[in-house]
Order: sequence, then C-alpha cells, then structure tokens
Amino acid sequence: MHVLIVGAAGMIGAKLSARLAGLGWLGDREITQLTLFDVIEPTPPAGAAFRTETVAGDISLADTAPRLLAARPDLIVHLAAIVSGEAELDMDKGYRINLDGTRLLLDAIRAVGEGYCPRVVFTSSIAVFGAPFPELIGDDYVLTPLTSYGTQKAVGELLLADYSRRGIFDGIGIRLPTICVRPGKPNKAASGFFSNIIREPLAGAEAVLPVSEDVRHWHATPRSAIGFLLHAASMDTALLGTRRNLSMPGLSVSVGEQIAALARVAGEGVTRRIRREPDQAIMRIVAGWPRAFEARRARELGFDTEERSFEDIIRIHIEDELGGSFIA
Repeated sequence: MHVLIVGAAGMIGAKLSARLAGLGWLGDREITQLTLFDVIEPTPPAGAAFRTETVAGDISLADTAPRLLAARPDLIVHLAAIVSGEAELDMDKGYRINLDGTRLLLDAIRAVGEGYCPRVVFTSSIAVFGAPFPELIGDDYVLTPLTSYGTQKAVGELLLADYSRRGIFDGIGIRLPTICVRPGKPNKAASGFFSNIIREPLAGAEAVLPVSEDVRHWHATPRSAIGFLLHAASMDTALLGTRRNLSMPGLSVSVGEQIAALARVAGEGVTRRIRREPDQAIMRIVAGWPRAFEARRARELGFDTEERSFEDIIRIHIEDELGGSFIA
C-alpha cells in the first residue's frame, strides 16, 4: 500500500507519519511506500520498514498534484491548509491554498483515470458551522461558515462528496475539533490560545488569554486526531452512503474549565502564568464558533476519543510531549 500525506510537515502530518512507521500496516494492508509532501520538505519518520519519499512544493501550482499522483498512491491524506486566523487575514492566500489547492488535487486524481480510485481522507473543520446554533449540534445541522477558512473547508466537503458520488475516488471528510494541546510553537490559528494557555504555563512560560473564561469550545487531543485519521483510512466507507463528511467526537469545555483542570493537574502556581489580554479580533472570530457536538454518527461508525476529561487532555500532553514532567 502506497500512502501519500499532503501537508506532512505539520504537527498532525508528522505524528501520523510516525504512527504509520510504527504500525507498518493499515487495516489488513501492508504499507510499502510513504510519500510526504509539504511546502517545506517534511522529515521522514524514524524506524520505517517501508520506503519513504519526501517532496517539497506548492499544492496550488497546476503541475504539483499530477507529479504526486504519478505513482498512483492507494491512500491520500489531505491535511494541507492555511489555518483559520491566517486565512481570514490573507483572503487570497487562504483561497489559493485551501480551495484551489484542494480542487487541483482532486482534479489530478480524476485525470489519472484508467480505473484509479484511491481512498481520500480530507481533514475539514468545525469552522464549517456558524452561529447561531443550538447548544448541541447534531449530524444534520446546516453548514453556515462565518469565516473564509470555514467557507473553504465547506466547499472542500462538497467537492469530496460529489467526486466520491461519481466514483472518481473513495472519499471521507472528518471535521476535526480544535486540537488541544498542540505541541511546538504557537501558530497563526485563531484557536491557538486554547493550547497556548496550557502548553506555555506547563513549560514555565507566560501565556496570553485573549478571550473571556466563559468561551466554550470543542476539543480533542493529537492522539485522538491520529486515531480518527487511521480509522477513516481503513474503515468500510460503504457505511457512509452519500453522506461523506462527519463531525468527530470531542470534549466541550469552557476556558475557565480548562484553567481549573490545569490547576488540578499542575497546581495554582502554573495557572498564574496566564495573562488576560482581550483581543477584539479573536473574540469576534471565536464568537461564531460552535461549542458542542452530538457526533452520534461518527461514534456509531467507530470513531472515538482517547480522553474523557480535560484533565486527560493535559495529562496526555505531559506524557506525549513533556516526558511525563512539567515546570511547576
């Protein structure tokens, strides 16, 4: 099985590559080749028993996707995207990468023809939903994005469903919750502060909280995100029917509950490293985000999180990224 990861240099891409290297198999199929693509050359995972190829390029250029598909990969995981805050600030860049890049990739699959029908896993976002919405969003709730990023992801979902209907590929779209706690440095995502106020204080640094503590949001760990992707890559997609896009399970917590959980896990001294500094631009974006999902359909199809509380989310971050310890 040949796996192509588009957007492999990011946090999720790197973790997925490492997980595939450790598994060696996906479902009942042995992985024989892994191709990693991003705008910067990705780092190949250690210990892979299969061939790994790394490629750098721009997914929004017309000749990029055809080159990536020349070897006809069996599974394509499409992670590449300009994140929410940056897509809102730079409209042209967001549409060029998130929409044009996706369309070029899907059309390149179509152009291969000759019975080629790979599995395509597309990472969408809960940003496809916009206020006003119910406290608990069901599986049939209408897509009403209120940001350019959410709009770009919603169009990607529609393309995925239509191309799958036509038999061009076997697609599944997974709407990821906000991934928390993200390791590494802060990025330009408007949701970045959800991770920052946990990650930075645990590392002994100050973090800025730009919104009020009553803001509630939908979260899952990087571990769970990788689990979602692996399940989407190997599940029986006939169970999806024509409804190819799913909201993933997660945990609904407020910022205040995040901070309280951090205090219980790491102590009050760690939470004193959080500095309140309201940011009206971020507050406007966050005000249009969903707070909680039913995710019944995804759970019935076998998707689930590893965490059951926000304390679990913090502990998983400490285990996976900090070697089991933190700066008190």
